[in-house]
Amino acid sequence: MITVYGIPNCDTVKKARAWLASHGVAHTFHDFRKQGVPADRLAIWQKAVGWEKLVNRQGTTWRKLDPQQQAATTDAASAQALMLAQPSVIKRPVVDWGTQVTVGFDEKSWTARL
Repeated sequence: MITVYGIPNCDTVKKARAWLASHGVAHTFHDFRKQGVPADRLAIWQKAVGWEKLVNRQGTTWRKLDPQQQAATTDAASAQALMLAQPSVIKRPVVDWGTQVTVGFDEKSWTARL
């Protein structure tokens, strides 16, 4: 089963979920705000794609962090602590395809999966 992780009002998550639905792809949605970030999954995501790809340094949440918090995010452990404390700093959506993890929405690569 495919699981989409993110925040429901995120435009990219909306696009991803709409794309999956329009292609008849069954999936579940895990809301970071209501259900939190699963720490065990976060470790797997970091191993699969790297903490650098998971931390959205272009987003509003990152920009609102004080410079000390930004500067302190230097490795997997510090990034994990930040992502658990501030789930909206995670680039979205994170998709667990069952055999692979992807971050973000890329219609072309998703189409290749079908």
